[in-house]
Amino acid sequence: MHPTFDLGFTKLPAYFTLLMIAITAAILLGHREWVRKGRDGNDILDLGLLMMACGLLGSRFLHVLADGYFMDYVNLCVDPSALKPLALARGLKCTFDQQCLDAGLGDLCLTATGLCSQSRDCLRVFKIWYGGYVFYGGLLLCIPSAIWFVRRRKLVVWDVGDMAGFAIPFGQFIGRMGCFLAGCCFGGVTDSPTGLAFPRYSPAWDRHLKDGLIDNAALTSLHVHPTQLYESIACFLIFAFGLWRFRRGRHFRGELFFQYVALYGLFRFAVEFVRADDRGEWVWGLVSTSQLVSIPMLLWALWVLARRRPWPFPGVPAGADHDAEESTHAA
Repeated sequence: MHPTFDLGFTKLPAYFTLLMIAITAAILLGHREWVRKGRDGNDILDLGLLMMACGLLGSRFLHVLADGYFMDYVNLCVDPSALKPLALARGLKCTFDQQCLDAGLGDLCLTATGLCSQSRDCLRVFKIWYGGYVFYGGLLLCIPSAIWFVRRRKLVVWDVGDMAGFAIPFGQFIGRMGCFLAGCCFGGVTDSPTGLAFPRYSPAWDRHLKDGLIDNAALTSLHVHPTQLYESIACFLIFAFGLWRFRRGRHFRGELFFQYVALYGLFRFAVEFVRADDRGEWVWGLVSTSQLVSIPMLLWALWVLARRRPWPFPGVPAGADHDAEESTHAA
């Protein structure tokens, strides 16, 4: 765990920094492969900027709506006193407001208790730099936005979809390493050889202390599944397989996008069972937010792959893309 990068003159949050690097890398990869096919790379750069905005907004929206923090955001605007005060790391008590601000725990120090609180902030939901994202929210907003943009540029929708089928998991491969450095998205306690212990004051350590699994003197958390690394590795494999098939050219238009949706959806549904961080609960606590979204996404992708024909969106003729399969094979 390495939550910040210390540059000497400033510190950068590891998660958000890796997130920005991941998005940029995905855009540049897609641009390079698009140009290799003899196409105009500017279209992909413009699309990438739109997808960056939609990805951040969509993932933030689903986090607020479905991850169990909705009332926290409401109370921040209506009644901040209803929120539980938070403690500084390392058991320290705050003595002035700036300590709470620097720690990202609020802007008020309750000197009587040494805990941090938050004054009214009706705009917190829009402040994406505080973190809080659900990947599927970004993907669900990006899909229709990308189709709208691609049609305006008079590109073939599913050609772009095939490019996204390896560029997206490449970005996730990098982004999840940011999660690992930040210590978020950790897994449950395990005796597995793959288990890792996170350092004192990490999110896993805080959870185990809260649950009574360790005491305040513990130097590390218990060993947990490094689910961030599991997903990073899985996304790298999906990316490598998708890129190989894209360059080989033997696929129907759109196949690589739905291949990605199916493989990632299957993996994400499975890995959620060993995650232990707060991520929203549905159906009497049986499934997480991401599992709930994974099910229809996976079924959609499997249906398309079985019929070897992309779902026709309004204004996107299925026959045009499907009829081009032979030329795609010959590319």
